[in-house]
Amino acid sequence: MKKLPILLAIVVLAALVAGCSQSHDNKVDTVKVTDLIGREVEVPQKVDRIVAVGPGALRLIVYLNATDMVVGVEDAETAWSAMGRPYRMAHPELAEKPIIGKGGPSPSPNAEAIVAVKPDVIFACYMDASRADALQQQTGVPVVVLSYGELGNFKAQEIYDSLRLAGKILGKEKRAEDIINFIDSAYSDLSSRVEGVPDDAKPAVYVGALGFKGGHGIESTQCNFPPFMAVKAKNVACEANKSGAFFIDKEKLLEWDPDIIFLDENNLHLVLIDYEKSPEIYKSLKAFKNGEVYGILPFNYYTTNIEIAIADAYFIGKVLYPDRFADINPAEKANEILKFFVGKELYGEMAEHYGGFKNIADIFES
Repeated sequence: MKKLPILLAIVVLAALVAGCSQSHDNKVDTVKVTDLIGREVEVPQKVDRIVAVGPGALRLIVYLNATDMVVGVEDAETAWSAMGRPYRMAHPELAEKPIIGKGGPSPSPNAEAIVAVKPDVIFACYMDASRADALQQQTGVPVVVLSYGELGNFKAQEIYDSLRLAGKILGKEKRAEDIINFIDSAYSDLSSRVEGVPDDAKPAVYVGALGFKGGHGIESTQCNFPPFMAVKAKNVACEANKSGAFFIDKEKLLEWDPDIIFLDENNLHLVLIDYEKSPEIYKSLKAFKNGEVYGILPFNYYTTNIEIAIADAYFIGKVLYPDRFADINPAEKANEILKFFVGKELYGEMAEHYGGFKNIADIFES
């Protein structure tokens, strides 16, 4: 009889050991990472379920071929038209996901809705440390902040760092490196094609109607316009010594009088309206007189569509240096780039909507 308490003690001890072992087995293994704003975040070693909040966050996830891990999206992905955002055009199934907050320039993630879809990680863009920490505390889910760097710059180090970080967390390291290599190769190809062209042999160019916190007419431009920079274009707007997007007076454009003008087709209607009001100004410009006005696809919509910026650069290169880009069919090149980044050839659909890569001088005379 004295053996019973001993046996009972052994059974209890075994149960405790088993319980501890089971508790240990259920513990999620984690790794520490540093996000793009310097926050140290502890994330699960194996991630299966994610959400993305803020401009461009979901796009980076699509680039990484991790769409199947997305368990919730911002309302912008269902309420807005997908046109102009190839990552959404290529993946209509994203619109069927549960809504996890309000998107837009100042996104408002809904903590309760996020918790309900049980993500392992929340990826965010354009979110400061205090907001990221608050969201992490409210949801109990690690928040990893990514970045695009300067708007429109498709070769920014921040984009590379973001792709590598998200790739590491999602087990998509190879895909991240493939994307980075693709961008580097495209940029090198674009730049090498125009190597050795003397400045005095380059046409003077201008890009107008750029979207910046809304639509604008021909007066909206940029010096450090990434597609121009990739092909070393002689951009007259750089004489203004201003960075980022800015506005000029039409008198300044008359003074610069560029040889070739490119217009963002998303805002082409605004240029046409203005043309009807004062056609004499436009007809005084060399580019309009000589029929050297071209349309390009918009690439800034909920931040930068990297693939469209690269495609624009190839078309611009073809216009400026036709002999150096003789082997390039801009539409085919755009589809090749789109297929790589988002999985579908969407140029035809975008060209039908916006106009596509072509000379648009004749629409001002009709």
